[in-house]
Amino acid sequence: MKTIENILAEASGLAWGMPLLILLMGGGLFLMLYCRFAPFRHLGHSIEILSGKYHDPTAPGQISPFQAMAGALASTIGMGNISGVAVGIAMGGPGVLFWMWVSALVGMATKFFTCTLSVMYRGRNERGEVEGGPMYMVTEGLGQKWKPLSILLPPPD
Repeated sequence: MKTIENILAEASGLAWGMPLLILLMGGGLFLMLYCRFAPFRHLGHSIEILSGKYHDPTAPGQISPFQAMAGALASTIGMGNISGVAVGIAMGGPGVLFWMWVSALVGMATKFFTCTLSVMYRGRNERGEVEGGPMYMVTEGLGQKWKPLSILLPPPD
């Protein structure tokens, strides 16, 4: 049992170290450059959409743009984010807020691509209603040979 514990501790140390930081920050920076800073360039347009400027009550669909944004935020922001800030400040001091903001700005591109893919690759249930999530993104976007990966992903809350 001690051997398994040591192996898991070593794997955890490798995963939560510099490689994860490089993967997350480097991947987010790559996506930000790849989309040519789209989350920043289209910020005004997104605020217009959320304020209802383009909302048509007769348009097909089950939710409004504001409801879609609220759902995306609800699935993103949770107790881990709130307590993570408190723990980060307690362990690293107030300077950690700067790096949290930097990672948040870079993470916008990752969220932008994740939301775009979830809209592009969504499925319908037996009642014909639209459903989405990581499982659909994998099976619809990558194909059936990647379905085992979608089984490993957690279901949406």
